[in-house]
Amino acid sequence: MAFWWPLIVLAFAYAICRFLLMLIPPNVPSIDVDASDVLDDGSQTKENSYIYIPSRGKPAQSDRVQCYEPATMKYLGYFPALTPDEVKEHVAQARKAQKIWAKSSFKQRRLFLRILLKYIIEHQELICEASSRDTGKTMVDASLGEIMTTCEKITWLLAEGERWLKPEYRSSGWSMLHKRSKVEFQPLGVIGAIVSWNYPFHNIFNPMLAAVFSGNSVVIKVSEHATWSGCFYIRIIQAALAAVEAPENLVHVITGFAETGEALVSAVDKIIFVGSPAVGKMIMANAAETLIPVTLELGGKDAFIVCEDVDVPHVAQIAVRAALQSSGQNCAGAERFYVHSGIYSTFVAQVVKIVKSVCVGPPLAGKYDMGAICLQGHADKLQNLVNDALEKGAVIVGRGSFGNLGEDAVDQYFPPTVLVNVDHTMKLMQEEAFGPIIPIMKFSSDEEAIKFANDTVYGLGCAVFSGSQHRAKEIASRLHCGVAAINDFASNYMCQKEQGFDFKQHLEQFIWFINRTVAL
Repeated sequence: MAFWWPLIVLAFAYAICRFLLMLIPPNVPSIDVDASDVLDDGSQTKENSYIYIPSRGKPAQSDRVQCYEPATMKYLGYFPALTPDEVKEHVAQARKAQKIWAKSSFKQRRLFLRILLKYIIEHQELICEASSRDTGKTMVDASLGEIMTTCEKITWLLAEGERWLKPEYRSSGWSMLHKRSKVEFQPLGVIGAIVSWNYPFHNIFNPMLAAVFSGNSVVIKVSEHATWSGCFYIRIIQAALAAVEAPENLVHVITGFAETGEALVSAVDKIIFVGSPAVGKMIMANAAETLIPVTLELGGKDAFIVCEDVDVPHVAQIAVRAALQSSGQNCAGAERFYVHSGIYSTFVAQVVKIVKSVCVGPPLAGKYDMGAICLQGHADKLQNLVNDALEKGAVIVGRGSFGNLGEDAVDQYFPPTVLVNVDHTMKLMQEEAFGPIIPIMKFSSDEEAIKFANDTVYGLGCAVFSGSQHRAKEIASRLHCGVAAINDFASNYMCQKEQGFDFKQHLEQFIWFINRTVAL
């Protein structure tokens, strides 16, 4: 890829953020957040580095979450793996704080959001750098996936949040014409969130923003694979809470492994989980013990359908971005590509040309198009999926190149790979890959494309491209998934109310619905 393209994307994102900054009232205070460890050169050693959040006066645990930069394998430090008793203590403190915060005004809550927005915009490079160091993604991917999405959620809450939480009058029906029905919204209590590693900043702020704005407290268990950045991001939230004189313990970030997450599920009033289906099933079972509401996002195998009446070079660019964003480690990333037989060869050639120009390397070097694979050992899983496909008849027609990789980190990279002659007998077309692989399969009719796209146990999202918007919508309406993009990829995630991720519904899930019938 041409080096200027990432710069254009960053410049565009920066321009949008500067515009948002102009909308913030000048009297909104600034906050100071200690970022000395984020700005460090990453040269700590296991012997001299000890970074952790104190456990409220208790000694550090012997079990530790070790943190490394995936792109370089430099050591970042370690954090305690909290015990169930320590988790319960965090929840108890959050519960006390929530009872105070539930009485706060929307004016105070909006000021909290504006302080956060101001800090995020003014320090977006710092936030992106922390995300890049902790996950291996490029600064461009961090800007688009961390900064822009989070700013959009904040601006939506500022504009719409209070309106959606006001009491509502509803019809009482013909038999109760002499009564008035009113729905009132009350905070739910302590919200628990177990979030994934792929967008560490956004995944913390996403549940926190809606929870706090609707009068709740929140305890967030960050992934053991993105703990280092998460424990920096909580400082931003705590500083903003202090600036509006909110209770000190309203928002917590806790660290640890499965035992820590299990303890959180059993202690809170609602749980949110983003991760694998296997873990999601366990969380659902544990939540049944206390009958708390559960929100799950469990991965995807999104289809990318291309009809014959499209602008092939344009759609090929979008297809590559859909597959390679954050090195393919994107919940809504495209993993299965279905292309009409009439343009199949041309489309494949365009995609291969782009992919061959992609260079993979350490993201903070600033000269690579794609970064590292976050999880240790995941590159081997990706290669196994490719090998299975090759054994069953698939062919690799294009791969990207490697840049200057560190000797210790070479196993953390996987080249973007394009395969043809794929079919649904291959694991690559059935299992979630979560990596930069583009398997392209041809179809001859809309019915066949729909059949292929629906042949999966996943149902997160899809993208459909056609020169006829009506045709694309017809195809998308018959796909068994929750989010559909027409002639675009993942842009609907930025639509907080009308389509895609329904942030209004997310907000309402953090409150009780109280129906009260009042005599006239």
